[in-house]
Amino acid sequence: MDVILIAAITQDGFIARHSHETVRWSRDLHIFKKQTQGWPVIMGSHTFDCLQKELDSREIYIVHRGDEPEKILEKYKKEKCFVAGGGKINSRFSPYLTHLYLTPHPRVFGRGIRLFADPIEALDLIFDQMIAVEEKKGLFQFQYRVNRDIHHSV
Repeated sequence: MDVILIAAITQDGFIARHSHETVRWSRDLHIFKKQTQGWPVIMGSHTFDCLQKELDSREIYIVHRGDEPEKILEKYKKEKCFVAGGGKINSRFSPYLTHLYLTPHPRVFGRGIRLFADPIEALDLIFDQMIAVEEKKGLFQFQYRVNRDIHHSV
């Protein structure tokens, strides 16, 4: 199964200013809705609170502290599922990611919630494609595959 991390990020790698932010700065919600339609979406409770009206027609799994990512993923017998954060959830699911769909926005927060809130193992990414979000404004989603054939040493 493809496990796809999908996120709008700032140029300095943040997905939100704080955990209760209603994300109004992201201009790619229409792409998010189209891509996740009909697929399971895994997220934390704060992200769910921020996006719940955007999540109709999706099976949502809200991750809790004691949940094990591997057991959550085993529940789904689908071709793919999406991981939509926050930063701690993204970190916990990082060993299982097969793809990253990232939309860098023309913003710099300076501080906030990072794409990966906790340290993760390095991921080697292979570019797949670029999708126009707002082409005239220079906003694109970059899609990458995770190359699991590379072994990183620290």
